[in-house]
Amino acid sequence: SVLVVGTRASAEELIHSFQKLSHIGYGAVGACVPGGVEGGDDAILGVPVLGDADRVADIAPELAVDVVAVTGSDAATADYVRRLGWNLNPKGIGLMIAGALADVAGPRIIVTPVTGARLVHVDAPEFAGPRYWVKTAADAVVASAAVLVLLPVFAAIAIAIKLDSPGPAFFNQVRVGRNGKPFRMYKFRSMVVDADTRLADLVRQSDGNGLIFKMKADPRVTRVGRFLRRTSLDELPQLMNVAKGEMSMVGPRPPLEREVAQYDGVISRRLLVKPGITGPWQVNGRSDLPLDESLRLDLNYVENWSLWGDLAILIKTVKAVSKGSGAY
Repeated sequence: SVLVVGTRASAEELIHSFQKLSHIGYGAVGACVPGGVEGGDDAILGVPVLGDADRVADIAPELAVDVVAVTGSDAATADYVRRLGWNLNPKGIGLMIAGALADVAGPRIIVTPVTGARLVHVDAPEFAGPRYWVKTAADAVVASAAVLVLLPVFAAIAIAIKLDSPGPAFFNQVRVGRNGKPFRMYKFRSMVVDADTRLADLVRQSDGNGLIFKMKADPRVTRVGRFLRRTSLDELPQLMNVAKGEMSMVGPRPPLEREVAQYDGVISRRLLVKPGITGPWQVNGRSDLPLDESLRLDLNYVENWSLWGDLAILIKTVKAVSKGSGAY
């Protein structure tokens, strides 16, 4: 149980994160903000405001919380945090600092103590070098082996598509890869052959997040296509893109050219790495994600990717695909 301390805006952001990621084990049970009134009916996202930030040392023991989390408060000076820790420690209450480096992975952070201060050095993200070569080699080996093993599955799916609706079994579409280089991404066809010409009539009915067109009950999707999308089997041909070096097993979602045309300088950092068959969007809600959360996850991946992180995403992908949530 956590007592959140900070400005109203920063407290709301942290409480929202706790509520969204309830599986990590943190639950906000109260908040203290500058000017907060004790005994009032004020609340932040359903979490009661219990008083001013200066009263935390008294309120936390009364609430019997496990941890006090300090975030984004101008009053949270080094002296304030130090004294708060002194007051909480004898009472068995932990102290966390939720800082501006929330989206920077631990291995990239180095703390250097100097007289009177601690300097936080943030290493630059890696887009080349030995670690990236290992990732590239692993992608090629895994994807090539998977294509060979899955050839009977490819054949069965292709036959099912051909029997279900007229048109080719495969579908390819221009996507934008690393450093903005376009490539043709392969998929099993899950829509009718004239799907692109019918898109203009459906744009206003999009269930996507604003940048991406998605529709839960898209009339262009075929009967076999619905099954392929729900199980993500339509993505299998992208293994050939990985084997060719155009994609990775794990990475940001491969964007369309019209999406990239809307990118600003920040979003375009997604293009610093190869797009992936799966990625953070795949294991955190897929098409159900709001635009800002989808982009934040992708940018966080680009800045902090690691081989172990890729393996974790691959494992989580199995669970996400079995649930089928956000797949349409």
